[in-house]
Amino acid sequence: MTNETHSLTNKSIPLYPAKTKLQVTIIFFVVLGIYIFSMVWTQRDMVGGLGGALENMYRVMEKFFPPDFSVIPKIWKAMMQTIQMAIIATTIAAILTVPLAVLSAQNITTFKPLYYLTRTILNLLRTIPDLVLAVIFVGLFGIGIFPGILALTVFSLGILAKLISETIESVDMNPLEAMRASGGNVFQVIWYALVPQVLPQFTSLVLYVFEINIRASVVLGMVGAGGIGLVLNQQLKFYNYPNAMTIIIVIFVTVLIIEYISNKLREALL
Repeated sequence: MTNETHSLTNKSIPLYPAKTKLQVTIIFFVVLGIYIFSMVWTQRDMVGGLGGALENMYRVMEKFFPPDFSVIPKIWKAMMQTIQMAIIATTIAAILTVPLAVLSAQNITTFKPLYYLTRTILNLLRTIPDLVLAVIFVGLFGIGIFPGILALTVFSLGILAKLISETIESVDMNPLEAMRASGGNVFQVIWYALVPQVLPQFTSLVLYVFEINIRASVVLGMVGAGGIGLVLNQQLKFYNYPNAMTIIIVIFVTVLIIEYISNKLREALL
């Protein structure tokens, strides 16, 4: 009996059934075939194919070096405008997110029509890309940082409200029920039972969205929404590639510094 048990334990038991392995293998080769087909089809539309594209990319990149660092004092103001756009937009979005996130949390908002209405509004906000929002607001208000702030605010609001509402839906409901049972009103339940559970994640998500807005504000500037992106677009249009390379380096360093500070703050909070 002991020998039979020992022989059974020594037999290698397959991690996945043969049918699962076959399905995974078929899916892998189908996905690989789609990638290969996409690469071949893309090269058909490229003048000179992939080799010609790499050669053109090398020639263009060669024009960007060496960077002209003498323009840094002239672009610093635009870089500060970009950071200010991100700060203002993130702050406004964080304030507006609080009621929207609460109303779109299923465990807090028991009135279903209000819940579905808020959810629908947030879904609509997320379906519009930030670049499209910038184009719309630039057309309405003209070139400058104001349309950029509006575009980033709407963009951030859709992301923040979605993430924070999901955080609210995952909280422990026992403190909220205890607060309600002791006679607390809606605002007391939210402030004393909900906010302490959500606040660390809320702060972390706001910092995360702020990092996204720094990057997004650069792209929005390319369509006239102000900031360093507008300056970068002007330099590229005038073929001032060394100046454009300096701007790219400044943006890269700024994003790295902000991301490092943001990560340290999140580590301290969580």
